[in-house]
Amino acid sequence: MHGTVGTSYPNIWRRIFAFAGPAYLVSVGYMDPGNWATDLEGGSRYGYTLIWVILMSNLMAVLLQSLAARLGIVTGKDLAQACRAEYNKPTSFVLWVLCEIAIAACDLAEVLGTILGLNLLFGMPLLWGALVTLFDTFLLLAIQRLGIRKMEAFILGLISIIACGFMVNLFLAKPDWSAAASSLIPELPPGALYIALGIIGATVMPHNLYLHSSLVQTRQVSRTMDSRRQACRYNLLDSVVALNLAFFVNAAILILAAAVFHRNGIVVTEIQQAHHMLDQLVGSRAAPIAFGIALLAAGQSSTLTGTLAGQIVMEGFIRVRLRPWLRRLVTRSVALVPAVVVISATGDHGTYTLLILSQVILSLQLPFAVVPLVHFTSDRVKMGAFASRNWVKILAWFTSVLIIALNGKLVWDQIGSWSSGGTPLAVTLAVGALAVGLALFLLYILVLPFFRHSRPWVAVRGTDAARVVERITSSPSKHIAAALGRDDGDAKVISHAVALAKAEDALLTLIHVVDSVPSQVYSSDIYDEHTRDDERYLAEIAKELRAMGVSVEIALPHGDPVKELADYVTSHGVDLLVMGSHGHRLLGDILLGETVDPVRHRVDIPVLVVR
Repeated sequence: MHGTVGTSYPNIWRRIFAFAGPAYLVSVGYMDPGNWATDLEGGSRYGYTLIWVILMSNLMAVLLQSLAARLGIVTGKDLAQACRAEYNKPTSFVLWVLCEIAIAACDLAEVLGTILGLNLLFGMPLLWGALVTLFDTFLLLAIQRLGIRKMEAFILGLISIIACGFMVNLFLAKPDWSAAASSLIPELPPGALYIALGIIGATVMPHNLYLHSSLVQTRQVSRTMDSRRQACRYNLLDSVVALNLAFFVNAAILILAAAVFHRNGIVVTEIQQAHHMLDQLVGSRAAPIAFGIALLAAGQSSTLTGTLAGQIVMEGFIRVRLRPWLRRLVTRSVALVPAVVVISATGDHGTYTLLILSQVILSLQLPFAVVPLVHFTSDRVKMGAFASRNWVKILAWFTSVLIIALNGKLVWDQIGSWSSGGTPLAVTLAVGALAVGLALFLLYILVLPFFRHSRPWVAVRGTDAARVVERITSSPSKHIAAALGRDDGDAKVISHAVALAKAEDALLTLIHVVDSVPSQVYSSDIYDEHTRDDERYLAEIAKELRAMGVSVEIALPHGDPVKELADYVTSHGVDLLVMGSHGHRLLGDILLGETVDPVRHRVDIPVLVVR
């Protein structure tokens, strides 16, 4: 999808529309079911008090997402690729593992949201809903085949459904707008830190930083200064509009919880509880229906962006490319295991607790994405004239320090409560050791740029092409082997092999593996009619090739073709193996076996496959 969306339009509104889209895909993560859990509990337990936390989280999100977009536009690297280029392999690997944990936690929230939405709307049992979520993601993956713009339009449609659902509920709930406005002044009630940190974790998601820095590269942007500067401005506008829409949804959830539940002295501990009580407390059947539809849309929309983020992270950090359906199946399976276990063991209440926990996990992982991002975008060597200005650096580092401090306090308080609350000492010590290790690792990536000179990524690591060129050699092949199957394809295999042997004055060996049942049992001890016929076949071809001036030998091993070909190549010093391929033949491969792929994985020489 890289560079597939044109942006060169003379009309300013068409240019704005061309750049609009990536931030909307990212904003889905800011209104997923995990946000619902933290916002519902925060509003029902503390009223309107925590609206300022949502506002602060949204401002932090706009800042960080605009930095991520700037990194992708200016350097042409997403955040995962930048980390791989900047850090050594062990550091990159740890960052990748932490990011995968965050994606799994995010997907857990999406799974639970979809399960609960199906349960609330259609009465589907939770475990049946879990089975549906295993397969529904593949329907959404089909949308990717339509292109990035169709996918963005689909996501925008789901966002609209979510927003409309809460507009209906706010209209019916009749909240105290003056109390909501006064709650924009910061105040943290006793015991609210866990929920506040959950709100931050649910709002500013680490995987969204990786995703945004990649999605902005779907736009065609010239490498000139003016073009990149214009792209940064338009993507900032895109981020502000999309993330403010996410702020509206999150604020609406908390305001709804405050107006309906806190006002009646009810603390919501389950999403199902909120759904069932809306009808009674609001006095309209439309309220719970709108709530359930919005929840289902939130779970489904987050699924697609989670797949993209997982693929980007895996390719960027460790350069492993999995098919989207396989990547999605792995992530979804990892998320489903704890969901199914908790649903089976604790039922409805456990799903809500799991949602809150998933958001706290996201918040704990956030510093490991934010710190590298702020370092990279502040570096003039890497960003040039697009490096963050001083006031942006101050805001970015303030945000980073705030996130790290809140996380540190949460971990400290949690370990303290475990040590005095009857938790086994071994568990407390293990978690404490893990926390200390992660803190030291965070300190390492935090201070590393201050102790070594800044360096451009290309100059240090070199381009892929440069590394390849350094290892190019021109040594000719001295021994070429052609594997024959005694079929119509042999003519093409021999033609290519002869051309190479003549060009490089190499010895050519014609190989046919006798794989009849007696041959596989008795190996070379058998000399039956089948073997004699194969030998005559090779000898006749070799005779004609010698008449053409080609140096030819024949070989007739017995047994399994894959093993015998690989052994011959290794033991006889073959430099190049030429093989024939019949193309894809599913039933034939199952019944008779295949040769090309297993052989090329066993040998360490070039294999020329002739169709």
